[in-house]
Amino acid sequence: MRRARSSPQDNVYEIFSDMALLMLAAFIFLFALILVNAQLQGSGKADLTLQEIEELKQQLAQARLDKLELQRELNSVASVDAQQQIQNAEALMAGKDIEGQVEKVLLSASMATGKGRKDFDMFIAGLRNLPGKDLHLVVDGTGSMHGVTSFLIPVLRMIAIRSGKHLSAVSWYADHRVGTYTGSMAEMFDHLMEDAPFIGADETIGHAFRHIAAESPVPGAYLLIGDEPPTDEVRYHEIPAPVFTLPLGTSNGNTKAAFQQMADTTGGRMLELKFQ
Repeated sequence: MRRARSSPQDNVYEIFSDMALLMLAAFIFLFALILVNAQLQGSGKADLTLQEIEELKQQLAQARLDKLELQRELNSVASVDAQQQIQNAEALMAGKDIEGQVEKVLLSASMATGKGRKDFDMFIAGLRNLPGKDLHLVVDGTGSMHGVTSFLIPVLRMIAIRSGKHLSAVSWYADHRVGTYTGSMAEMFDHLMEDAPFIGADETIGHAFRHIAAESPVPGAYLLIGDEPPTDEVRYHEIPAPVFTLPLGTSNGNTKAAFQQMADTTGGRMLELKFQ
């Protein structure tokens, strides 16, 4: 049989029909996109998403900065720790050396054992229990102390260390003159040995304490070392902190009595050093 051929008019209808369907589909797709976008913007989800992305970027950048800073701190701590270990080792060796010298001095002063050692420990405990953190050392700088101070320096170092106090200043007195030094412990003792006169005969202790009280900060305690009683008036009520005394000339009854009175009146303690 012969198949009926479609007419040109039918082909035109089919083309227009396909185009209409395609346009309708495109319209529906665009309409759906508009609705979805409007819903996202209306709910704020689009803006929130952009904001979260920005915050995440900032957090990531901050995390990188924190990591770099932490690495620098770790490197710094490692360096400081290594230096501190070296200093601790040096201090330990120095401490052992000082301990050895102190034991020798205490032995010669009859304080290495027995009652003498107990008195020494009580003297240290009295210093340690005082309020305040500073200790001001006051040394007789007259001629009678020539050559003695260098022998005592190891003991003075150990007294400062064991008492837990910071040696804030070292002063000498002689003939109405006073010298005061500050700095590290080693620097202050070096100045004392080099600059103190260790000549003269007047132990002007009263003048020394008035000068020190006026010119230097008030410490937790004073530590007075001398071998002669004061030759001037000591105004005990004007001394602003307890005075712990180390009389060296204990064979002189006046020295012992004067140093004991100063310690008792100001709230300190006396320790006798009886060198053999």
